[in-house]
Amino acid sequence: MAKNVTQKLIASHLVEGGMRVGEEIGLKIDQTLTQDATGTLVMLEFEALGIPRVRTELSAQYVDHNLFQEDFKNPDDHLFLRSACKKFGLWYSRPGNGVSHPVHMERFGVPGKTLLGSDSHTCAAGSLGMLAIGAGGLEVAMAMAGEPFHIKMPKIWGVKLVGELPDWVSAKDVILEMLRRHDVDGGIGKIIEYYGPGLMALSAMDRHVIANMGAELGATATVFPSDEAVKEFLKSQGRGDAWREILADENAAYDEHTEINLSELEPLIALPSSPGNVVPVREVAGREIYQSYIGSSANPGLRDFAIAAFIVDGKQVHDRVSFDVNPTSRQILENMIELGILGKLIRAGARLHQAGCGGCIGMGQAPATGRISLRTVPRNFPGRSGTKEDQVYLCSPETAAASALTGVITDPRMLDMAYPRFKEPETNRLNTEMLVPPTSEGAPYELEKGPNIKPLPTLEPLPDQLEGPVLLKVADNISTDGIMPAGAKVLSLRSNIPELSKFAFSQIDETYYARAMGCQKRGSFVVGGANYGQGSSREHAALGPRYLGLKAVLAKSFARIHLQNLSNFGILPLTFVDPEDCKKIAQGDVLSIPDVRNAIRKGNRVRVINLTKNETYETEHPMTPRQVEMVLAGSLINLVRQKRLNLSRNN
Repeated sequence: MAKNVTQKLIASHLVEGGMRVGEEIGLKIDQTLTQDATGTLVMLEFEALGIPRVRTELSAQYVDHNLFQEDFKNPDDHLFLRSACKKFGLWYSRPGNGVSHPVHMERFGVPGKTLLGSDSHTCAAGSLGMLAIGAGGLEVAMAMAGEPFHIKMPKIWGVKLVGELPDWVSAKDVILEMLRRHDVDGGIGKIIEYYGPGLMALSAMDRHVIANMGAELGATATVFPSDEAVKEFLKSQGRGDAWREILADENAAYDEHTEINLSELEPLIALPSSPGNVVPVREVAGREIYQSYIGSSANPGLRDFAIAAFIVDGKQVHDRVSFDVNPTSRQILENMIELGILGKLIRAGARLHQAGCGGCIGMGQAPATGRISLRTVPRNFPGRSGTKEDQVYLCSPETAAASALTGVITDPRMLDMAYPRFKEPETNRLNTEMLVPPTSEGAPYELEKGPNIKPLPTLEPLPDQLEGPVLLKVADNISTDGIMPAGAKVLSLRSNIPELSKFAFSQIDETYYARAMGCQKRGSFVVGGANYGQGSSREHAALGPRYLGLKAVLAKSFARIHLQNLSNFGILPLTFVDPEDCKKIAQGDVLSIPDVRNAIRKGNRVRVINLTKNETYETEHPMTPRQVEMVLAGSLINLVRQKRLNLSRNN
């Protein structure tokens, strides 16, 4: 039977289950990726598993998020991560070496391999013909231990690209077009595979832009073939021997199908405060801006900086505009210097920041209150920039650079200049020195734990009955940024759950923490709308509220990664059988779920009683039997420990 690329990748790594849509499957994981904002907790989880060394082909730990060093917390975490890499056998990417996704693509990405990362944008590596998936940190720790990664078999959504991009339109506009058509939940339960003649004009880094923001569609992964474009990229990185061709078979079929004529696209922009709120740039042209930001994992390539440099070359950006340039890797920064790209940007008024995630994750570069910030980053959730009343728009480097010059949102086609061209060099100036290889097996190393690194909290098993108040009710598409914010104040606390939990839901309701602490032992509920928990893979958005006593979340539907994270930490996820019942529950209502352990063991229907209003609602849990066992045990870690204890007793 003819197979598409995704089917080939899954079939070659399938260790459990069958490739039938909706059936749980287990996949062998070849590589893992962790970054410092999630990796500190991953290393604590891996330590808790009691396994001396990673069992993957390759695992890499990046320091790219928590680069501000206002006090001891971040540098202490960096030393802890370095020591964990030495102890457990991971590659260590030093602070300032760059954003995990482009660096991993440059140095470690291999067509045909699987990659699991504790960052939702891990899917960017699909640009190389990999099956790359973002997940919660605990699942990555399990993969590092050699365990399969479990997921429900997604639908495979084929997107045929035809035509060729016009001048002033680039890869960012392709993924914005997908978001314009399908919004932030259009990819839930699906892997997106791009194919067709339109691929011929898209470089590997162009594909990275598209694959990266597949996360914004809610997709499980994005897959591209491994073809000549991938071969050229790997050769330019001095890794040509890593390439192998992986193409869809002739007449390969897809579960769903979409076609995009690249020739018909125009510059697009996502308005606040959702990546799915996309319109043509021309419709909002003329709005005054404060900031224009170029960089991030969503536009990380040398080409993205070069095009912006050519647009502003010999000119000066508007005096009101903060023109922020965030190189995505040390290697790209060195090439920008060597090719004269950086000089053009600096002379035009750019503010240069270190290679890392920076403003994308709210780690500096926050915009002025209520002022428009154009950014080439992947997300514009409310407050993610570090400014609570932000106005972040997502766009291409072309639109960002053009607008920096004029001081207003500008369709780059309106500039009085020819569209600049940039040809990727056949060979790059390589930087491998900032990557520290794994130590030899058996070498003795101790973990270096500073005072901010606290043990994982104890999580009790699910009781026979749940009863407590609804502490919060939220709308559709609540993101993990809304549940547990990022930014300089919060990211440094990722290894200290008691302190981190003080920020839970603070973007939505600053009283949540105090109210939750008041009923921490009794337990509480949260009620949400559709696509609850979209966005970042941060498991802290489950673990923080769990520490505060959250026992169950009732929602219309859940985002994939957050659903797994809730299960991982023993929070019961429930969906309304009748979505209209969601409207009947108010914040402050007291809910009860009697005999809950038996209910989720025997089936997926769960009866919820509103004691305040004397009403009953039918809900169902979307968990697999494996996830049910996690919730019953109180967490995946509890379950693993219990299984090991039983195994040792039997032996």
